[in-house]
Amino acid sequence: MPRKTPDQKKRAQKLLSELYQHYPNPHCALNFTSPFELLVATILSAQCTDVRVNIVTEDLFRMWPEPKDIAEAPIQEIEEAIRTTGFYRNKAKSIKESAKKIVEEFGGDVPQTMDELLSLRGAARKTANVVLGNAFGINEGVVVDTHVKRLANRFGLTRHQDPVKIERDLMALFPKEEWTNLSHLLIAHGRAVCKARFAENPDHPVCNTYGINCICNK
Repeated sequence: MPRKTPDQKKRAQKLLSELYQHYPNPHCALNFTSPFELLVATILSAQCTDVRVNIVTEDLFRMWPEPKDIAEAPIQEIEEAIRTTGFYRNKAKSIKESAKKIVEEFGGDVPQTMDELLSLRGAARKTANVVLGNAFGINEGVVVDTHVKRLANRFGLTRHQDPVKIERDLMALFPKEEWTNLSHLLIAHGRAVCKARFAENPDHPVCNTYGINCICNK
């Protein structure tokens, strides 16, 4: 893990507290009632909005609620059910093969370790972190999506563009018990205020105080 100074960690803690004031209920935006549903929803969320995924999964989980159901479903039917999420052929293969492996190798239960989750098709580290943190309450790492990547750089929490290096910087700065909520807080701020592009400066206190590389302050 990268070394961080006490001042850097103190600043990170202040930023975290400020984000909690503005977003007191950080949570996963994907709808799910089981670890498997969250795994599937997260795979579908690649290059797709959470709103669209939630619409699609409502019917998807009604038709195939358990891993064995999707494992046995015809691939063409899965493709049709998730078509509107984009890249539906690859996603359908990932969902079906992951479900089959969960049934055959993990007794029908989504595994609860990083290495085992990474063995599932379509589950990279970001997906594994989402499932571990939100379905099992295990803070193994920090989810780095486009919002987290953008804000981590704007707030001076990292100088990297590579998600793995960004994650390591964030893990070194923030307490482990906050890693899951940290991503939710940054995503909430990135969606509501500190967007990739905006016509007018949002003039938000978080950006004004911590946005050392933030275009809000330029």
